[in-house]
Amino acid sequence: MEIGKINKLRIDRFSDHGCFLEDERTNDVLLPKAYVTEEMNLNDEIDVFIYKDSEDRIVATTLKPIIELETFAYLQVKEVNKIGAFVDWGLPKDLLVPYAEQTVKMKQGEWYLIFLLKDDQTERLIGSNNEREFTYTDEIDVKEGDEVDLLLYNMTELGMNVIVNNLYRGLIFKSDIHQNIKAGDRIKGYIKKVRDDGKLDIVLERQGYKNSIDKNSEIILSAIKEHDGFLKLTDKSNPEEIKIILGLSKKAFKKSIGSLYKQKLIEIKENGIKLKNKKSSK
Repeated sequence: MEIGKINKLRIDRFSDHGCFLEDERTNDVLLPKAYVTEEMNLNDEIDVFIYKDSEDRIVATTLKPIIELETFAYLQVKEVNKIGAFVDWGLPKDLLVPYAEQTVKMKQGEWYLIFLLKDDQTERLIGSNNEREFTYTDEIDVKEGDEVDLLLYNMTELGMNVIVNNLYRGLIFKSDIHQNIKAGDRIKGYIKKVRDDGKLDIVLERQGYKNSIDKNSEIILSAIKEHDGFLKLTDKSNPEEIKIILGLSKKAFKKSIGSLYKQKLIEIKENGIKLKNKKSSK
């Protein structure tokens, strides 16, 4: 099971405190009684979000947070104290954005672009307001005309700043805005231009280009086909293993499988990736 993400887990046993859920490796976690329903039965598989509660214990919840691990969201600050700002992410325990992760001094009641990450030492989930740290400006795997997912987050004199495909930074120039949009909107857009500095110019109307698959994605698709539709590589695989099998860096691999997933060409499993709609016994 993975902290910060939605996990599909099996109900292993019930207790006075709730029920214990188990993954394929027999790791278990408590789903507190408040989230247990009468419809739940032993061996049922349910989707739950895994995080640490106010007492620093790993727990599950059936509540769906606004943001998941290694993704961006536009969130509101509920409280500010001596250790940082706490934002509402849809769970009872607000998400901490430490002062070290703030690019501006965050204020109560205001909304900010937040990236969810995990502290490797404590396994606590924290937020960051530093979008430059978690976006890419090289190895861009989108081209002019591609349809992309946008998260709008800041209007400036030039136009609306956006996060593109949860990977890149882009800008919709004011002259290209012909509809009502606001920070926090999640909408589709199209690549107008890929700049030399890695930033993307975005438009909201298709420019007549066709979507395309980049070279790295083609390498991955070919490798999956050569392995009977299933490739035992994930974003947790050793970089050397990825290099040997695909000839790609781990960063390039992660970006390309993200793109292929967005295009609904592959499915991402716990132990690998497979072609969409292709049956596999893995």
